[in-house]
Amino acid sequence: MGLLARILRPRLEATAHCDLPCGVYDPAQARIEAESVKAIQEKYQDNDDPVFRDRALQIKEERSDLVKHHLWVLWTDYFKPPHFEKHPELHELFNKATKAAGGGEGGTKSSNDPKTGQELLDYIAQIDKIFWETKQAT
Repeated sequence: MGLLARILRPRLEATAHCDLPCGVYDPAQARIEAESVKAIQEKYQDNDDPVFRDRALQIKEERSDLVKHHLWVLWTDYFKPPHFEKHPELHELFNKATKAAGGGEGGTKSSNDPKTGQELLDYIAQIDKIFWETKQAT
């Protein structure tokens, strides 16, 4: 090894399972938005005022997008290969959860049925359980 290579060689190598210090990631952000989605769906069902319903739809769609955003951040930034090796169901679980928050069939963006909001919350609860298990391991 040349003198320059030895001088420039790192003396300390650090590794981390996430790209920011732990504590900045939490499925609670997605859960809070999903709880809002479900509450809006319930209020939508209980109200016949067209102006209220239009506003409720707009807010519900915004909150559904925020759920997807928070889930994608967890999926792409927090969870790393060792997590996916230990929990191979994570990829499918995130896929189902983000689709449940989406505008496709059965997604909360396109549905006003509180059952779809509850399904989304159930997926997030499963992700949350795995998340906290991984936090205990670090």
